[in-house]
Amino acid sequence: MKMRDTFIKPMHPEGLRFVAIFAAISVALFFLSPILGWIGVGLTIWCYYFFRDPRRATPTREGLIVSPADGVVSLIEKTVPPPELGMPDVALTRVSVFMSVFNCHVNRVPIGGKVVAIGYRPGKFFNASLDKASTDNERNSLCIEMADGRQIAVVQIAGLVARRIVCFVSEGQAMETGERFGLIRFGSRLDVYLPEGVHPMVTLGQTMIAGETVLADLASGEPARSARTD
Repeated sequence: MKMRDTFIKPMHPEGLRFVAIFAAISVALFFLSPILGWIGVGLTIWCYYFFRDPRRATPTREGLIVSPADGVVSLIEKTVPPPELGMPDVALTRVSVFMSVFNCHVNRVPIGGKVVAIGYRPGKFFNASLDKASTDNERNSLCIEMADGRQIAVVQIAGLVARRIVCFVSEGQAMETGERFGLIRFGSRLDVYLPEGVHPMVTLGQTMIAGETVLADLASGEPARSARTD
């Protein structure tokens, strides 16, 4: 990898119009004040950075579930998946990854399989780090069926600033682990509902990298992990 690639990341096409708008406003601001113009330039660079879409090295061993988002693990608890997916009414372990406005917001499939259901539900825009965001906020849910018949749910949740959930896939589509499936604009959260009996291999406060960090292992009998915070 070249040193340049460490700092300059490709941008997802979804961000092109937003960067163009920020750039146009920056040019207009220069006519009013150079200071305002340079502030606009800074915001334009931030907008480009927000929509970055870096390549990721996804582990390929069968049974590994990876994080669907960059961010921090904010919640780990048992609860029932969103009803719009039609999954059994059984409480599963939910791992929530909170994305700040500085995280990469391209979302990736946690494990390979077939998208058997997609459910969108409008809602409010509470802070995505709050527990009630899972039930009250706007969300888009996917149910992915793996080769062994087990299912996993992944839910895109809008946050306090987010106002647009984008999903690139459709029902019936086959996906590989780590493939891009969506994006949320400007701060949000991803929930993953693990299959029954599967324990997370991450802990609260852990930093996650979409498509790379192993969230759980279907083949592991290891109990839920604990961690020390320094």
